[in-house]
Amino acid sequence: MIKENKPLLGLTDAAANKVKSLMKETNSDVIGLRIGIKTAGCSGMKYNVEYATEVKPFEEKIISKNVVICIDPAAIMFLIGSEMDYKEEKFSSGFDFSNPNEIARCGCGESFTVA
Repeated sequence: MIKENKPLLGLTDAAANKVKSLMKETNSDVIGLRIGIKTAGCSGMKYNVEYATEVKPFEEKIISKNVVICIDPAAIMFLIGSEMDYKEEKFSSGFDFSNPNEIARCGCGESFTVA
């Protein structure tokens, strides 16, 4: 039996379209997004999304739906198999992660805990 590897990170169409839209609005040399994990919030960890102008040493570079995503090496083990989405709701909008490694999220949804 061949075991299939989980993708490191996938993007929904909504997330890919939003990233492309944001990149068009920048006046710099942005190549894509950088995704990392920070220690924060009541559950311990928080996703960090920022513009990437280069691929840093040891980062994992993925291309999903023609979008470049640089993954901070310290975040790789927490993100394996995750999917990034973009949601617009009545009072908020932003990137949202579906992460199979999460075991809990805080009540406000800003931070998470992994197994």
